[in-house]
Amino acid sequence: MSTILNGLRIVEVSAFVAAPLGGMTLAQLGAEVIRIDPIGGNIDYRRWPLAPSGASLYWASLNKGKRSVAIALDRPEGQELARALIARPGPDAGILLTNLPTSGWMSHDALAQSRDDLITLRLTGNHDGSGAVDYTVNCASGFPLATGPGPAPVNHVLPAWDVAAGLYLATGLLAAERARRQDGKGRQVSLALSDVMLASVGNLGYIADVQVNGAVRQPIGNDLYGALGRDFATADGRRVMIVAISNRQWRAIGRATGLTDKFALIGPMMDVDLDTEGGRFTARAAIFAVLERWCAERSLAEIAAALDGTGVLWGPYRDFGQLVHEDPRCSVANPMFATIEQPGAGPVRAPGSPLAFSGGTRLPPLPAPQLGQDTEAVLAEGLGLSTAAIGKLFATGIVAGPSSTAF
Repeated sequence: MSTILNGLRIVEVSAFVAAPLGGMTLAQLGAEVIRIDPIGGNIDYRRWPLAPSGASLYWASLNKGKRSVAIALDRPEGQELARALIARPGPDAGILLTNLPTSGWMSHDALAQSRDDLITLRLTGNHDGSGAVDYTVNCASGFPLATGPGPAPVNHVLPAWDVAAGLYLATGLLAAERARRQDGKGRQVSLALSDVMLASVGNLGYIADVQVNGAVRQPIGNDLYGALGRDFATADGRRVMIVAISNRQWRAIGRATGLTDKFALIGPMMDVDLDTEGGRFTARAAIFAVLERWCAERSLAEIAAALDGTGVLWGPYRDFGQLVHEDPRCSVANPMFATIEQPGAGPVRAPGSPLAFSGGTRLPPLPAPQLGQDTEAVLAEGLGLSTAAIGKLFATGIVAGPSSTAF
C-alpha cells in the first residue's frame, strides 16, 4: 500500500475547503490526520450538497480517511485538551494545520509553550491577516473579466484558489517537517489565499504581460487563448472540445476529419502560417467555421469513432451526471477509485490520492468519520487518559462522541 507518510501525525482544526483538502491529501498518503471540531460540528458541517439523511456529502468528501474528535473548544478545559493533542510528544507529531483564527490559546506562540518544536500551518485570507474567501479573491484576479464572451464578469464555480491553497498547505507542511528533522526547530508557516491567487497570475505571465506589453487579456468566449481550440455542437445536442497546441495535433485534426485540403486554403486566403500557434489563432474563425459544420453533421458517438486514437486532442462536454455515468475514468476501472460505505450516505464511489508511487498499490479511499467518532480512542491512545478520566470528560460535556445524524 502507498502509505508513504505512515507515522506522520497531524492535527487539523479547520472548515470549508483549503485546510480540509490539505489534510485529506496527506491522510490519503498514510498520515494520521485528527480533525478537531467543536461539539455539534464546525460551520461547514452541514454544507450542501446533502444526502437524504441530511448528512453533508461536501463535508464527507473533504474529510475522507481522517479521525474525528469533538471537543468543547469554547471552554478552557476543552482548549487545554486540544492543546495537549496538538503538542503531544513524538518526533512525527506536534503539527497543526488550520485555516481558522489562531489568536489566544491556538496561536503558534501559545502552543509552542507546550512544545518548542511545534509546526503550525496557518492559512489566512490576505498576507496582513485580514479576511478573504475564494470568491472575494477570485474577483480581483482578472480571470472573471477574461472569461466568457463579453465585458461582464463570469465567476467560475470551481473554487480554484481554495484547491490550490490546500495543495500548497500540504507542500508547506512536508517542507517544514523535513526542516525540523534536520534542525530540530519548530516554525509557523503562513499562507495567504490572495497570495496563492497572485502567485498563480504572475506565474502564468499575466502580470508581466501588463508590465512589458501594456496588454490586458480580453474575454474571447470558449476560444483557447493563443492557440487553436473551442467547443463545437454535435448533431445529437452534445458539445465537444477540440484543441491543437502543436503542429502534429493540428495535422491530426485534418487527417481524422478529412478536412486537410479545406484547411490548406485558409492560410493563403488570410495570409497566415497555419504551422504556427499564432497563425492558427489569428485564423481561428475560419478554421472553426469548417469544424463547426463537420461536427454538426455527426453525433457524439460518430465523432468519438472518428477522433479516438488519431492523435487529436478532444473531449466531450459532460455535466456531473454524465461524468459519473459515462466516463470510464470516473469509475472503479480507474485504480484511484473504489466504492466505500459512507455513514449517512451509503455506498459512494470515492477517489483516493491521485498520486501513484512505484513499488506498491494506492492506499484505497477510506470513508470520512462520523463527527466525534474517534474521540474516545484518540484521548486514550494519544494522551494516555484512563477510561474513568475519559468518562468524566464525556459526562461534563467537554468532549462528545458520534451522534446518530453525524458522519
